[in-house]
Formats: sequence, structure tokens, C-alpha cells
Amino acid sequence: MPSIKQNPAPPPLPDFRNFGVILRALLGVNLLALCAALVQSQGILDWIPRYADMAAWVQPVLLLNLALLALGAPLLRRLPTLSGQSLVVLAAAGSSAVMADVVRFLTFDDGGWQPVLRAALLGGLVAATLLAYLALRARAFSPALAEARLQALTARIRPHFLFNSLNAVLSLIRAEPRRAETALEELAELFRALMRDTRELTPLADEIALCRQYLDLEKLRLGERLHVEWDVDTAPGELRVPPLMLQPLLENAVYHGIEPLGAPGVVNVRCTRAADEVRIEVRNPCGGGSAGGSQMALANIRERLALHYDIEARMQAGERVLPDGRHEYCVQIVLPCRERGA
Repeated sequence: MPSIKQNPAPPPLPDFRNFGVILRALLGVNLLALCAALVQSQGILDWIPRYADMAAWVQPVLLLNLALLALGAPLLRRLPTLSGQSLVVLAAAGSSAVMADVVRFLTFDDGGWQPVLRAALLGGLVAATLLAYLALRARAFSPALAEARLQALTARIRPHFLFNSLNAVLSLIRAEPRRAETALEELAELFRALMRDTRELTPLADEIALCRQYLDLEKLRLGERLHVEWDVDTAPGELRVPPLMLQPLLENAVYHGIEPLGAPGVVNVRCTRAADEVRIEVRNPCGGGSAGGSQMALANIRERLALHYDIEARMQAGERVLPDGRHEYCVQIVLPCRERGA
């Protein structure tokens, strides 16, 4: 398994189709405009009107640039980092110059080329500042810490799960040798998945297949106490998601939901697509106490979702009471149904 220190630096060029990046760009530019208006104003009362005048040409340039960057995001991510950054700065400088020239033409301002040059320099400087901020933010939220937590969480399969699974396989060797062989293959595949590089995204179909293997092994141990209902027929299997995103949730459902019951229980796994979103839901029974399981697992998944999708991904977890009085723990994850940078 690769060392944490070997992790590559986060890509300095942000995903301009990400809503979080767009929102930060809007807020950042407007904040800079507010500060510039405050510096130029003669008093507090003059501050807001001066900002309004400044925003009249800042906002169109900003929105135009964001639209162009969103359209060109796939191309930008294929370019070398320095080339992509330079192209973004030049686009901001050029659009600012064009806007300043249009304003100069409409207002019959014969100020020469200096206002146009100043607008270009300001536009390029603002773009460079925002790129630097987003790159610093990406490094501040580096996956190193999340990977350390992930590897601590997923590089271990609980020892008693391993021992119980092996004991269950041993009990099948004479009576059901083919089933025992299949179980050993599933156990080997599970450990192989845990040893993969967790920085790479994996197809959702592979994640679901891995979870089926994991639950099959748990069913060897729990027998008829564990029932699983799958509703994943409409899931976009080709969508790439963070690896081992679903397995820790099912592990929690088994160890903190089904096992303490002492009676048969059902784990529901549902994955559906609605428009440009994918909704993943895991539900398990609980006896009125907390059956959420490892909060470390939930926090880890939240952190990795934020690293991969920023604010476009959502996760909710909590206990609820069903109409028949039974208690159920439910975890819902909503992901954008779009590849990063696609």
C-alpha cells in the first residue's frame, strides 16, 4: 500500500463546473470589489453606491468568465497545469479589457488605452488571486489526513470477522466444499479491494459487487438472522465513486444493527438515479438505541465526499421511528451524476 507521503498534490486547477467553486468565485470577486469600493470611497455613505457602479461592469465579466470556464472545463483539465492557469488568467484579462473598451465606447470616454490596460491587469490579477486561493484551499484540505483515516478504517477487517469467516468456511469444507471454495475466493477478493490505492475512484458497479461479497461472508456467520434487500437495478454502474464508500456503511449495519438484535433483521440497500443525482440509501433495524455504529466511518465518508465533490455531495444519517413503532437507522448519500472535470 502506498505511503501517505507519496500522495500527489491536489490538482491546482479547480473544477469550474463544481457549484462550490462557482460560489467561491462569485463571493471572492464581490468581496474584492467591496474592498476596492471602500478604499476608493470618500466615506461610508459613498461606499455602497460606488460598489454598485463597480459591480455594473464586474458582474457581467465575472459571469461571462464563469460560463466560459464551465464550458471549457474538460479541455482545461487536459492541459498542463501551468498552461491551464495561464489560459484562465489571460481569459479574465482579455474579457476585462473588452468590457472596459465597450464601456469607454458607450460613454464616449476618450481616455486612451490606459483604462483598458488597467482593466486587463486588474482582471488578470483577480483571476490569479482566486486561483491561488483555490489551490491553497485544496492543499489545506489535502487527502493525506482523510487517507490516513481511511486506511486505518478499511485496511483492517475486524479480527473477529476474519476468524469467524474462516471458521464458517471450515465448517463448510466437508458438507459444502464448493460453497467453502467460493467463500474463500470472496474473502480474498475483499482483502484485495482493501489493499487497492484508495485515491482512485472506482465504478459504482464494482463497489456494489464488493458489498455483495462482503454480505455473503457475513451471512455465513449470521445465517438466517441476516437478510439483505437490494434495489440497485437503476443505479448508474459506470459512475465512478470514492472506493469503499458503501462497505463501511454495511459493516455498521451488520455489527451495530443486525447482530445486537438476536433475531432476524433486514438491511435495505437502495441506489437510484434522479436527473443529475444519484441517491444511495442504507437502512437497518435497531432496538431503540443508537445503531449508527462507528461515527469514525461516517465522518470519514463525509470527509472523502467533500474532498471529491465539495458541496455537491450530501450525506445524512440518523435514527427514525417507523409507523409500526420499529426503530430504523438510515444513511443517505447524494452524489452528482457527473464525472469530475467531465
